[in-house]
Amino acid sequence: MDVRRLELLRELAERGSITAVATATNRTSSAVSQQLKVLEREAGIPLTERRGRGVVLTGAGRMLAQTATDVAVALQRADALWEDFKQAPSGDVSLTIFPTGGQMLLPGLLAAIEDVPGLTLMCSDQDPLLPDFADLTPDFDIVVADAPAILPSWRERGLAVLPLMTEPLDVALPEGHPLSEKKTLSPKDLVDESWIGVPVGFPFDRILRQVETVNGTPARVLQRFVDNGIVESVVAAGHGIAILPRYTTRDHENGLVTRPLTGVRAIRQISALMRPDRAERPSVRLVAEALRAEAQRFVAEHKTESPQT
Repeated sequence: MDVRRLELLRELAERGSITAVATATNRTSSAVSQQLKVLEREAGIPLTERRGRGVVLTGAGRMLAQTATDVAVALQRADALWEDFKQAPSGDVSLTIFPTGGQMLLPGLLAAIEDVPGLTLMCSDQDPLLPDFADLTPDFDIVVADAPAILPSWRERGLAVLPLMTEPLDVALPEGHPLSEKKTLSPKDLVDESWIGVPVGFPFDRILRQVETVNGTPARVLQRFVDNGIVESVVAAGHGIAILPRYTTRDHENGLVTRPLTGVRAIRQISALMRPDRAERPSVRLVAEALRAEAQRFVAEHKTESPQT
């Protein structure tokens, strides 16, 4: 079987439609369909079937798509070994990250790799409303995502997952709030409070759901915002309290104080997600390891810092 046609089958498995594959590979939809038909003849068994106006993979198609991933990993590993033999890692690496992750990690990462000969790191940030950052892995070498933990769906996709750091999530209060007298806060302390929330399903919102479960009563959420800066400003103005990430919340600088939340699992796990074949490229490996080192350095620098009193 032709490796290039196997790669098209893999793209169909990940992107979900002939049109999306055609766009990603700079082909026409008819050219993609024709190549998949040739692959099907080579395989001697149906690999796709009609569903509605599109096509989906059969069981055999899904199995062969996984084989295509294994082939791509093997080829990238062979290329990586050869590149390691020939020269230091070089080339372009694309990385995308959620806003507060970029705020924490990109300055140090860019400084760490700026003197690597022949290596170009192209960074972008992404809308945090994206349901699953793993959906970006076909289009970027490294995708930095936050979640309560490593998600099973990332493993099911066969992604390489590199844990970077664990960040505590704290309760943000306006300065002078009665609860600021406490060193830590439990869900019971928060029963009668008004909240400034984030969109439903976000990591911070899931912490608030835990608080509701412990208290047995729904939280009173007055407003919901995507941008943490807006949340900080609204809380500082006295309109409610919020769950915010410890390392990027500017307490005291803008009228906020933060306190650790006890009694629930108040953290977010930050990880780098990669297609397994791309994770074998020397340049991607170098950037991923520099990213992990920067995350470890950042945490070490801040771990002795607790929310200000």
